[in-house]
Amino acid sequence: MQIYKYFIAILIMSFSVQFSFAQGCEDPGEGDGINMFGYIQPTYEYKFLGKDFGFTKDVDKSGFYFQRARLGVLGNIPYDFTYYFMMEFSPERGVGINDAFVTYNRFGPYFKVSLGLFKSPFSMEQLHACHKLYTIHRSKVVDELAGPIRDMGIMFLGGTGDKKLFGLKTKNIIGYQFAIMNGEGRNIADSDNRKSYIGRLTLHPFDFISLGTSYRYSNFPAAVASKTEDDYATRTGFDIKLEYKNFIATAEYIKGVDVGSYTTGGGCSGEPLEIHEGSVNRKGYYAMLLYKTPWNFEPVVKYESYDPNLDSDNDIQNSLIVGFNYFFNEWTRLQLNYYYNAEETGQVEHPNDMLLIQVQAIIK
Repeated sequence: MQIYKYFIAILIMSFSVQFSFAQGCEDPGEGDGINMFGYIQPTYEYKFLGKDFGFTKDVDKSGFYFQRARLGVLGNIPYDFTYYFMMEFSPERGVGINDAFVTYNRFGPYFKVSLGLFKSPFSMEQLHACHKLYTIHRSKVVDELAGPIRDMGIMFLGGTGDKKLFGLKTKNIIGYQFAIMNGEGRNIADSDNRKSYIGRLTLHPFDFISLGTSYRYSNFPAAVASKTEDDYATRTGFDIKLEYKNFIATAEYIKGVDVGSYTTGGGCSGEPLEIHEGSVNRKGYYAMLLYKTPWNFEPVVKYESYDPNLDSDNDIQNSLIVGFNYFFNEWTRLQLNYYYNAEETGQVEHPNDMLLIQVQAIIK
């Protein structure tokens, strides 16, 4: 399949919400020298799993763990370069390098180049900084279809910055990101010459609305030894963000096509990444509404729907998440989320609701 066709498709179709000119959690700011940044997210999880088959034993599960525990350094290098290095120390995430990249920004904000390990430029929610997420976990569809979240590669990015276009007064009216990446995931060396191509453009015409779409094409060695053609996968995503006074509303839709093999898991939910033989078409979406009160309290409600196989019936996974964020100060936040999970099994609903409580402390 000709990659050039996908380059053209990327340029035509890609607009995206929440575009950032840097792919790290924080910006290095101005001035030379080292800036330290990090955060810890101790989390409590309770899973409502009901009783065993004899209806005599409670099989609910609960426990404490670190959702994330990260510490790193970032800064500017004279002249025209920035660096970003972040380590992950949570056993649940796997201790190791989380982000490590160098950016050349002589022509910024219009054009920059980053090289190293960073987030794949796909999906509004995936690019949202982990310590600023509105819910504790990212959406199921983002976990399953937007990743791998981080990968090795090179990215070209930029945008209009503060420049006004077409009489519009908003900042970053148009932005773009295009990356060529290994496609293997975080800290995994490329095993062959095949690559993933990910593109993203942004449109922010007015202060209250941002629109977007993302596209990804990847090919891999055939999972079945007898096959002579590579496996491949495509991802297409659309998203929107609305802000009015203290209300924030976001929504995102992603569709995935996998031919020859496909993966599941590997996202924020903690489910392990698995490779499966076979082809599959998948899709899903989420919609979220949040209100920022004057008392540092943010109630949030979110609805998710994910179909892991469009050719199968009664397998859609739906979740309603309700909760709140409370900010003790600008460095410390409490989050509470209750997940009401309902699968379309055609039978009695499976007990698998979940309560999550998380405290976040930012290290600066």
